[in-house]
Parts: sequence; C-alpha cells; structure tokens
Amino acid sequence: MHILSIHNNYQIRGGEDESRESEERLLREMGHQVDAYEEHNDRVAEQGGAQLALRTVWSREAHQTVKQQLRKSTYDVVHVQNFFPLISPSVYYAAKAEKVPVVQTLRNYRLLCPNALFFRDGHVCEDCLGKFFPYPGVLHSCYRGNRAASGATATMLTVHRAKGTWTNMVDAYIALTEFARQKFIEGGIPAEKIVVKPNFIHPHPSPGEGRGGYALYVGRLSMEKGLDTLLAAWENHRTQMPLKIVGDGPLAPQVAEITKRLPQVEWLGRKPMTEVHVLMGEAMALIFPSKWYETFGRVAVEAFAKGTPVIAAHIGAIAELVDHSRTGLHFCPGDSVDLAAQVEWLLAHPKELAQMRREARAEFEAKYTAQQNYQKLIEIYELVSQ
Repeated sequence: MHILSIHNNYQIRGGEDESRESEERLLREMGHQVDAYEEHNDRVAEQGGAQLALRTVWSREAHQTVKQQLRKSTYDVVHVQNFFPLISPSVYYAAKAEKVPVVQTLRNYRLLCPNALFFRDGHVCEDCLGKFFPYPGVLHSCYRGNRAASGATATMLTVHRAKGTWTNMVDAYIALTEFARQKFIEGGIPAEKIVVKPNFIHPHPSPGEGRGGYALYVGRLSMEKGLDTLLAAWENHRTQMPLKIVGDGPLAPQVAEITKRLPQVEWLGRKPMTEVHVLMGEAMALIFPSKWYETFGRVAVEAFAKGTPVIAAHIGAIAELVDHSRTGLHFCPGDSVDLAAQVEWLLAHPKELAQMRREARAEFEAKYTAQQNYQKLIEIYELVSQ
C-alpha cells in the first residue's frame, strides 16, 4: 500500500512520537511505501499569536501541501497521527478532495478537551466533555495556562464540530484502548468509526532477570503523571524498596531535592531506550502512578516485554492494561499510602512476583508484538479503502 503519514512533532519527544515512528518503520519493513508530511512545534515560536490561532483552526499551508502531495502519486490512505497545532484538520479536507480515505489515531483527548488530558489543577476534569463550545477550558486557561491560546484551541474544536469534520471527514479512528474509545464515544465521535488497536514495541527486547531489587519510574516528571504521589510514597511512608527515576520535566527540582534527603531514591535523568530497557529488565516493578486518563501506557507495555510487572494507578487506560495480581498491582490514584502498601506487598511475596514476571511477558507476546499490530492496522486500512 501507499500511505501518507501526517504528524505534528512535539518539542519534547514522547510516546506519541515514538509510537508513530515505530508504526511507519514497521510498515516499510513489510514492503509498504510510507511518505511523511511533518511539522514540528519548534516552529510555533515563529508564528504570531493571531497567525497561530488561525492556523490552528485551518492551515492553508498544510492543506495545499497535502493536496499537492496526493496529486503526485496514487495513495491508498492518509493516516493522521497528530495535527495540532500547526497542521490543523484542513488536511482531512485535502484528502477528501483527492478521494483518499482518512484514518486518525487518537493518541490524546484533543478532540474533546482543550488541554488534551482531562486534567486540571491536580485532578481529573471532564468539564468540557460533551460541550459544543468547551468554554470551561477557556475560563481555566487549560491550554498552556494561557487564556488566549486556550480560546484558539476551543475555537478550533467548535468550528470543526459545526462543520461536521469529526463525523464526516474521517473514515476511521484508532483508539489505543477500550477505555479511550468509550470516552470518545461520550464526546460525540461515532462509535462505528472507532477501532481499538494498541501500540506495540518493535523490535521488542528480550526478558530481563529482575534481580536489581529496585522499583523504576520512567516518564515525564509532571503532576498529571503522579510524581507527587510517587515521591510521597517513598518520603512519607518509609518504603523500603530502592527507587530509580528516569525522565525530566517540570517537577525535576522536587525530584532532585528528595534524592538529597532519601538515599534510596536515585534520579537518573533522561536515558536512551536501550539503557531504559536494561533498567526495566532488572527492576522488581515499574511504577505507573498517573492521575490522568492515559490513552495507553507505552512504558507499561515495554515493562511487560522485559517480564517486569507494573504497579499502576487504577485509572483510565492503564487500569485496563494491568491485570491486578496477574501482570501487576493496582493502587488508588493519588493515594501514596496505598502505593507504598502495594510496593511492600510485592517485596513480601517473591513467589507471586516470579509468577507475575512470567505473566507480564506472556501478556506482551499475546497483545503487543509488531506482527499482531501490523495485521490489525492493515485490516483498518483495507476497511477504509474499500
């Protein structure tokens, strides 16, 4: 097949960028031709406020570029990974004008929530869910703490709801979990257009030994990721297991500070994925303390690939990924006491931990390999191309 992949890259590389690249790489390995149209958020600084607001709603540049690209050759599908903020939904219309079907992967909640997270002031917030104009997101300056930018995002959502863009211009949506699918249905996306296809790891690493005796956190150091819960579990409840933290973000100063007080907590900063996978394989458990409705949980699946169980907050998609007492443990989101209790339980039950390691790897092999994912993706492409 001939595929045009469209993606607006983030300034700080994350799971969305990694997953999109993995998908493109896999398709090419399987013999398909994948062309890419990309923007990068480093260009946001070049845009004036009014110009960026208009471009967020409708990018003439992206519309024209995609239309010209589609006229150069015969394409089977346009796969939009992320259009915000520089590409805009105008690319759907370019594809439709050239009679090329459109697939959109739903890697965050941008179509329903101005900040894409359903998270505000340290807690889950669904105030904009189902509203034609998501005015609470503007009132609370939910996008980047900026009311004007939040207004531009809310305007984009409202304009395209009014135009019927989400209903009529996209042939299929890919949700990463059933939890996320249900949220988008609540938000008005047609249920019959949303297919669940998880992310995958390719090439996948071999299982580790789990002999390091430590817990591991990998990800952005931010409030919505539950870093305050994680740090409190170790500082306030005398959690005995050593903790290694990989990543960077706005809560980095707090992480650095706690490492000075607690010798069992070590901050490693950012690490390449090869090193992260080694750390995962030797960890006793991966901690996934998110407070927001994750659409997936890529690091959890990477831990499964290494045979490492996950102690996860029982919220959103991550609660769906982790099977309590089989591939890991759940704890009440935001509850550092419960998190500490689950860590201590794992320390006290080595036989159950060994069984969880086997189950975690089996879960990965059953659901998250490249081959299974490839077959599902091609089925989606063929469905919209009929």
